[in-house]
Amino acid sequence: MNTNYLHSDLTGKIIKAYYNVYNTLGFGFLEKVYENAMMIELRKMGIEAEQQKLLKVYYDEEEVGSYFADILVENKVVVELKAAEALLPDHEAQLVNYLRATDLEVGLLFNFGKKVEHLKRVLTNDYKPRLRNPKRP
Repeated sequence: MNTNYLHSDLTGKIIKAYYNVYNTLGFGFLEKVYENAMMIELRKMGIEAEQQKLLKVYYDEEEVGSYFADILVENKVVVELKAAEALLPDHEAQLVNYLRATDLEVGLLFNFGKKVEHLKRVLTNDYKPRLRNPKRP
């Protein structure tokens, strides 16, 4: 396992959970089914995770919106799930924007389509525009 990136041990476990769910359920279900199954797998692995976690977006120190992350793992990794024919650039952009808009630095994008697809993105806070809530450490 590559350990050269932030939270690599944790993301490795999350990816394993994804493969367990994909291999068990296959493709063709709605995203919510996969989300619920991912939560079961993560819980079985002893990993703390929250479904549909509200995350706020800031601009110039003011809240301008919010979104719900499909799964937030140990307050470190945002997980976005898709059940699409294939991952699209828009899906990746959505994940990257979630990272840009929060203090989270690691994101995983999983597709439960006809073929196994996943992306990992790391965006450290040093390289983010000042969108985050400045009151947070």
